Amino acid sequence: MSAAEPVRAALARIAAADRPEIWIALRCEPDLLAEAAALDAQPDGERGELYGLTVAVKDNVDVAGLPTTAACSAFSYMPTTTATAVQRLVDAGAIVLGKTNLDQFATGLVGTRSPYGAVRDARRPEYVSGGSSSGSGAAVALGLVDLAVGTDTAGSGRVPAAFGGIVGFKATRNVVPTDGVVPACATLDCVTVFAPDLALAERAIAIMGDALPPDAPLAAPPAPRVAVPPPEQLGDLTEEARAAFARAADTLEAAGAVLQHVGLAPFLEAARLLYDGALVAERHAAVGAFVETHGDDVDPTVGAIVAAAGRFTATEYLKDMERVAELRAAALASLDGADAMLLPTTTRQPTIAEVAADPVGANSRLGIYTNFCNLFDLCAVAVPAGEADGGQFGVTVLAPAHHDRVAADVAALLTGTSLSAPAGIELLVVGAHRRGQPLNHQLTSRGARFAEVCETAPTYRLHALPTTPPKPGLVRVDTDGAPIEGELWMLNPAALGTFLAELPPPMTLGPVTLADGRTVVGFGVEPSAVEGTPDITHHGSWPAYLAASAAAAPA
Repeated sequence: MSAAEPVRAALARIAAADRPEIWIALRCEPDLLAEAAALDAQPDGERGELYGLTVAVKDNVDVAGLPTTAACSAFSYMPTTTATAVQRLVDAGAIVLGKTNLDQFATGLVGTRSPYGAVRDARRPEYVSGGSSSGSGAAVALGLVDLAVGTDTAGSGRVPAAFGGIVGFKATRNVVPTDGVVPACATLDCVTVFAPDLALAERAIAIMGDALPPDAPLAAPPAPRVAVPPPEQLGDLTEEARAAFARAADTLEAAGAVLQHVGLAPFLEAARLLYDGALVAERHAAVGAFVETHGDDVDPTVGAIVAAAGRFTATEYLKDMERVAELRAAALASLDGADAMLLPTTTRQPTIAEVAADPVGANSRLGIYTNFCNLFDLCAVAVPAGEADGGQFGVTVLAPAHHDRVAADVAALLTGTSLSAPAGIELLVVGAHRRGQPLNHQLTSRGARFAEVCETAPTYRLHALPTTPPKPGLVRVDTDGAPIEGELWMLNPAALGTFLAELPPPMTLGPVTLADGRTVVGFGVEPSAVEGTPDITHHGSWPAYLAASAAAAPA
């Protein structure tokens, strides 16, 4: 397939949708087709994993050659370089179609605060689409593009996902670079992605982001513990929405998660502080000088918010930061023992008319379950969870900083998605660390992720060792070897280091050659360790040996 085909198809969908308020700038077709032709000219093996996918970019994120307006034409400038996060998508083969509308200066959660028009909901045009990443969310919800880039300071990468019935992925702060982004609150801003499904959103975030720390878990445990609020603390939801949330929690539990209740008090107090306290001063620091000198060019609600944010003193700001630190400590303590947290993404979807009648109040209600997230440095994955009140309903899985893969795994339990294996160190296990074996927990507790069942090259023999618990010894031999079945797991470097430090004799960690020629790290033993022990190579695997031994045992 030529990359020109999805470009032409996307442009046709955009024309047919007739939703001009979604876009601030669209690239011309000849330029897009020329870029597609350049992609087609690349050798098959060099085409990126996003080859030919179409992307929309929120217009507070730089794309070279397209003006960045932040939904304010008087603020507009022409960037010469593309924001790193977007450039990484392009380098992976994606094609940027254009720039999308937003709540001006990314100030809002409604998608109506823009001189380019209120972005309407994909299904119910009288309702808001959610903001501030309104155009990006609607572009994906309407199927106009494959992916869209947004930003998230207080929930803008999640609220549009909830109302659009799509996925919004907000990584841990600073995992996805924010250079080339017009700041809203510079210390809290995140670049996010919207996609129609979790697998694509996760792939895009992995491409956009930097490597997670070496001790970051690569997977959720097999039965993750998920914190959920008790029903009585969801009073901001309608009855239908509470029922939809309960169904999502039931889905998690049916998929193997263990639910535990957690109080929301510290989370909700921090959420109020983001805009009701001095922390909003960051918005004034970002664009206050411009707003003060361009009052006629600024949305009235945005202008009032930014202007008011300039009244706070440094003392007030530091006091609120101290309170956030206290609330964060209390919130994380309440999550002790939990791998993730499940919350409604937002509250009831308002109409455009309701927002016009109460622009600040309607907006504030949408941030009740989102505002605290970046203050607490949590990662978050927003996914669809059915319908409520005539529209889409969404939930968000949150996890501690750098537990992004854990959040994605728990979200996958809700959506039934199979996620790709992350980058990490491949570890071959052939015995007691395999799934269903007594030491498998030593992998899962370290955040390891199962990758595949595989076989070694035919240069190994397997022996049963007299250990507790029983385990085999894998030995490389020069002659009379055979392929031995094992499992590949992905670990982060720090986890592998702990294995090495705690390795009991006679086990070793070293290179093992697989049947396909790859060399990976694996458990083995020195030849002297298997002298006089039963050779079980003919069974082909440790589970096969255990099964044969059980069958031969006296009844």
